[in-house]
Amino acid sequence: MTPQMPFPVDVGLTEEHRRFALDRAINGLREEHPMQSASRAVWGWQKPTLLTAVGVTLISAVLFPMQTAVTLIGLCTFGYVLTMTDRLLIFREGLASKPITITDEQARAIPDDDLPRYTILVPAYNEPEVVGDLIGAMSALEYPAHKLQVLLLLEEDDDVTIAAAQACGESDVITILLVPPADPRTKPKACNYGLCFATGSIVTIYDAEDLPEPLQLRRVVAAFASLPDRIACVQAKLEYHNGHQNILTGWFTAEYGLWFGYLLPGMMRSTSPIPLGGTSNHLRREVLDEIGAWDPFNVTEDADLGLRIDASGYHTAVIDSATQEEANSDPINWIRQRSRWYKGYLQTWLVHIRNPLQLYRVLGPRSFLRFNLVLAGTPIIAVLNLVFWLITVLWFLGQPAVVGAVFPPIVYFPALVALVLGNAATIYMNLIALREDDRSDLLVAAMTVPLFWLMMSIAAAKGVYQIIRNPSYWEKTFHGLSAKPADGGDAPT
Repeated sequence: MTPQMPFPVDVGLTEEHRRFALDRAINGLREEHPMQSASRAVWGWQKPTLLTAVGVTLISAVLFPMQTAVTLIGLCTFGYVLTMTDRLLIFREGLASKPITITDEQARAIPDDDLPRYTILVPAYNEPEVVGDLIGAMSALEYPAHKLQVLLLLEEDDDVTIAAAQACGESDVITILLVPPADPRTKPKACNYGLCFATGSIVTIYDAEDLPEPLQLRRVVAAFASLPDRIACVQAKLEYHNGHQNILTGWFTAEYGLWFGYLLPGMMRSTSPIPLGGTSNHLRREVLDEIGAWDPFNVTEDADLGLRIDASGYHTAVIDSATQEEANSDPINWIRQRSRWYKGYLQTWLVHIRNPLQLYRVLGPRSFLRFNLVLAGTPIIAVLNLVFWLITVLWFLGQPAVVGAVFPPIVYFPALVALVLGNAATIYMNLIALREDDRSDLLVAAMTVPLFWLMMSIAAAKGVYQIIRNPSYWEKTFHGLSAKPADGGDAPT
């Protein structure tokens, strides 16, 4: 029996309507755009190509072990140098191109009657500890209530979160929508289900613990009005309110400052595909419908959607409006989350590379190369770090002859550049970002970031293993492990 909700619920829904919405949420993309769905991990030519590459590598390793090792290390080193060079170019673009700024006056200047209807999707699962904060966060938004629809998407069998929502009291804005239990149990499936009941011409996603700045929706409306029609999405910045909780949250906060403050604006300026953040991406509803909405089988549905936006001829802009989130403060919980992100990056790469020639024609050479470096290169290089660190340890343990044999001069010097200049460049970008954002409080985190890289590599190895064993499994991230800013947390300065 469906529990009684304190918030307004559309009681006119028929069971047939619910079944239709659930079927669309699960099967819509893979039926209408099958090659863009991650329901199959590999497609067509990909499986024989991957198996052939693995087979040739193994046979070569048996017959020509040293030559194979040198070739593989050379290819990996080339990938390192190329990825780092591209990352520096993106950062340089980001320094010269800040996110789009809409002033408070511009945001408030739009008459309420001219504002479009807005739908906010808030998927939550097994999160009773944070769902109550949603009411305060949504009430703080400066947007007319009669034009704002907030759908709290809860799984029908998630009794603890439903009970927590019931205990929060009534709200005139929030509507609880129960998602029928069905595989895959993923956030994008819930969002697709909610989209079937959305009434807004602009749709965005917030997590239940998010604290968007009050004028964010109005800023987005003003940004859309001033941007070309080919802009399908406006991504707000994500920040963490608990950067001082421990060293892990400090690393995470500094990383997000660099990513959303400089790298995404750099991609925007160079019209490169932008992997969206998990929340606060504001989308034109008609474009969302056109490209098939979210992929319920992709565990980084945000990155995938960002790529599909560009592959469909649209673009994403980044706006200077922040949503505060909770940085993962528990190492095990963080690895679970990051391994899912890395797995999703590989999923997204495998999906979009299914028709490489068409993607190349749409994106162009520079964006096509960047797509491969960001989506495939990020997790693969994180895994390879473990291998290269092992080689470094062997060197210090007294095996220089073995190490020297697999690093001839043509490989050794680029590898040395990647080791010294690459690591220094990454720390440099973090420091510059902190200086530009006046975040000297995160200096220790920026200087100790190599320890963060080790955690990334462990998470990447786990993600690569999972994409082989269980590609669409959504590894749950637990929230509510820190205090909110008003309760003693620390907001960015």
